[in-house]
Amino acid sequence: METMAAKALLLVAMASAMLGTALGATYTVGAPRGSWDLSTNYVQWVSNISFRIGDQIVFKYSPSAHDVVEVSKADYDSCSSSSPVTTFNSGDDTIPLAAAGTRYFICSFNGHCAGGMKVAIKVDATTGSNPAPSPITPRPRTPEAMAPNAMPPTAGGQPVPPSSSASKPAGVASLVGLSLGAIVAGLMVF
Repeated sequence: METMAAKALLLVAMASAMLGTALGATYTVGAPRGSWDLSTNYVQWVSNISFRIGDQIVFKYSPSAHDVVEVSKADYDSCSSSSPVTTFNSGDDTIPLAAAGTRYFICSFNGHCAGGMKVAIKVDATTGSNPAPSPITPRPRTPEAMAPNAMPPTAGGQPVPPSSSASKPAGVASLVGLSLGAIVAGLMVF
């Protein structure tokens, strides 16, 4: 009887650990090529990511040089931090994406938002791990269209997509379900 209780406790602990890791991905803003700074192209960075409920974003920066302010769309568009939703200034801020919709973040240091230090995070209504990114369709290339940190095309003309900074690979939810099923089946044998 004591062995069965130990196995049940082990099952609960393993299920909790696996479920916690399958709920969402963690994205470091600007990674892998940048961070929360003036040189990262955030429009390009978000273009390759599908954020989902349960994901979280992490802003890494020097608190003496930057901050993170969540603002309304109007304040995002005008680079105003006069009516912040929330202000972060630790230099390592983790923000859960708990609801669908678009969230807007800027740096309130003088001139930083106007210099491009702002990001809009669109959260899809679905939950769980992100699927593999879809192929990128190349856009017409003109010098005016090239953004800072833009990806140059390869010899075949296709841009090289940046690697995802997500911490969870696609299919984690399926793997967790399969693993839990195997654990339960194994415990039923004993």
